[in-house]
Amino acid sequence: MKILILGGAGFLGTNLTRGWLGNPDAQVTVLDSFDNRFQSNKKSLDDVWEKISVVRGSILDERLLAEIVPQHDVIYHLAAQSSHTLSLKQPILDAEINCLGTLKLLESIRLFHPEALVIYPSSTTSVGKAEEDIIDENHSEKPLEIYSANKGVSEKYFQIYNLVHGLKTIVFRFSNLYGPYGKASAEFGFINHFIYQALNHRPLTIFGSGEQIRNVLYVGDAVELLMSAAYQPQLCGQLAQATSPHHHSVRQIAQTIVETFQSGHVVYETWPNERKRIDVESVRFSSEKLRALTGWSAPTDLVTGIRRTCEILLSSESRERP
Repeated sequence: MKILILGGAGFLGTNLTRGWLGNPDAQVTVLDSFDNRFQSNKKSLDDVWEKISVVRGSILDERLLAEIVPQHDVIYHLAAQSSHTLSLKQPILDAEINCLGTLKLLESIRLFHPEALVIYPSSTTSVGKAEEDIIDENHSEKPLEIYSANKGVSEKYFQIYNLVHGLKTIVFRFSNLYGPYGKASAEFGFINHFIYQALNHRPLTIFGSGEQIRNVLYVGDAVELLMSAAYQPQLCGQLAQATSPHHHSVRQIAQTIVETFQSGHVVYETWPNERKRIDVESVRFSSEKLRALTGWSAPTDLVTGIRRTCEILLSSESRERP
């Protein structure tokens, strides 16, 4: 099976690439722009470069897509601008990558390889604040910033190309992915930021009281789902939330990280005005639709996921020391 991972040097992309390398029947190609603005981490794949094909390029390059798309059976669209705050500062850039890039990819598949399976990891933030006790796929969508709005738009592109053109598309909504090879900046996810703060003996800063509820998902569970989706035709045409059955407060998440790493400490600050405006507050999600379709349920609890992340990061650090 020939696998193409667009954005394969990013957080989820790195973990997915490593996941597929455990399958002896898979040939993996990574396409990434390695743009410093999006903090793709070349070093995270240093030990596997010889096992994969790497193409440096942009999802906006139509000629490149026309060349590379027909060569692959399963295509993962992970190429994205994923910073909520950057999307507000540079909304055109976000729309170009997250909307126009998606359309260019879907058009390339339609024109040059309509038999391919294309899988898109979206975000639960496309929903916005909760208007119901439990958020499912039928909940209203009122995104609070540009990134989340554009992720929601791209979801609909996938559904339209499935309905109108018959493409084999799958969309998953993930929430607060965390784990090894994540990005240290808070702009790209608070949990991975907390993890790197603890790893470097720095404070973990919580805005407000930290009592807001979040759903978090260990990246290894997301990878297992993304890989298994390649063998589950009943998912074609579907949009499904892929979230953990467990919910935690931001305070609890931070304390778990500090206790696991035995490093760092939690501090509290007043909300910055812009960050407060785009905070979704407390949210609880359901993945009942996905469980009904596939039987999937995220197996990794928070304590186990943080412990695994800690072990991998500390092991990586020890290997890099002279």
